[in-house]
Amino acid sequence: MENYLFDFDGTLADSEEAAQLATKAAFQKVGLAAPTTDQINYYMGIPIEVSFKEMAGEHRFTDTEFEALLNAFRQYYREFEDEHITLFDGMQSTLAQLVAEGKQLFVVSSKRSDSLMRNLQSLGIAEYFQDVLGSDMVTAFKPAPDGVLAVLDKWQLNPAESIMIGDAIFDLQMGKAAYIHTCGVTWGAHDAASLKAENPDYLVQATTDLLKIK
Repeated sequence: MENYLFDFDGTLADSEEAAQLATKAAFQKVGLAAPTTDQINYYMGIPIEVSFKEMAGEHRFTDTEFEALLNAFRQYYREFEDEHITLFDGMQSTLAQLVAEGKQLFVVSSKRSDSLMRNLQSLGIAEYFQDVLGSDMVTAFKPAPDGVLAVLDKWQLNPAESIMIGDAIFDLQMGKAAYIHTCGVTWGAHDAASLKAENPDYLVQATTDLLKIK
């Protein structure tokens, strides 16, 4: 495998606590009941523009109200991110080894590009990635293949030598829809059984297992 496309949240970095705190605070700020921890974890793989409407249940937002919710989340998330987002054990050395082996690394995330780049830089891993693509750079979100296809097209990558790596079923569904290889990681939002049900080409238990992908 030559081209490694990574999800960010729950795959490269543990951002669960930041997402939990920011989501609950944002919902409460606009007068809505906070989603449960399980709800937030399940939807972490897709953009908040989609997940927040799902987590609100039967509530129907006005445009103004929904924009206020999104803005509140982004404000709270930025307050929490420095203290509550950390790399998974062994991730930095694994990325460095992949680059040393001549692999091309990319990020395809449900985060907006500005937040994504800020997090990659603060964690000290931005240098390993040839390109990053946030949710604001596609018209159809995960599990649609648009993000992967955009990277393949821009960099003229061979799909047969490309793999999507993620902790959520949405990452695997996106990779399959783009006809590239897929790898589920079990240290993030979705458990091993849920990931295995998507029939990924690889299912790994530790960051160093990513070095065994052929």
